[in-house]
Amino acid sequence: MPRIAKYDRDKALEDAVRLFWERGYGGASMKQIEKALDMRPGSLYATFGSKDGLFREALAVYTGRMSNSMGRALEESPTIMEGIFTYLRSLTEQITAPDSPARACLVVKTLLEVTSDQPELRDLVNRRLREVEDYLAELFERAREQGELKPGVDSRRLARLVQAQIMGLRSLAQRDIDTDSIKTLTEDIITALGAFTQHPTTH
Repeated sequence: MPRIAKYDRDKALEDAVRLFWERGYGGASMKQIEKALDMRPGSLYATFGSKDGLFREALAVYTGRMSNSMGRALEESPTIMEGIFTYLRSLTEQITAPDSPARACLVVKTLLEVTSDQPELRDLVNRRLREVEDYLAELFERAREQGELKPGVDSRRLARLVQAQIMGLRSLAQRDIDTDSIKTLTEDIITALGAFTQHPTTH
């Protein structure tokens, strides 16, 4: 069975993320996938099984970036909440970068795109979104236990709020709007989240 080396597989998945992010799941044809990954049909199917199989792995790579980026922000920050604020600012830099494939979230774009006759794909995307929500909820619960958040804060509710704000920020960035305005909005979001903390928001 044809195989590609691990480093080639990683590159293929990065190329797949970029293609799906730019064109969407339905908008990426097999011919476009073959060209973007520089793979013959036989090798493509032997390696990933199908377009769905490739998309599943590409989506895992994409969502893993969020966890890795958040992890780095937390490591570099003195508190969990400061880490989240750092992540939001870093995200803004990423989505407004000239070489960004797209600004809107790949997961949300896929959720809006899939139809009722694609239940497995819809379930996959919803699971990924729940995983992000769970991750944020765990962070906020730890922040509350450590005294960063006010005692009455509902960690799950705050996680959903922040997830909605991230989705909204990325969707707004998809509009023809200047970078400074997007960065200002990010600071407005951080200021609003500061209302849930025990201490004033740091800028």
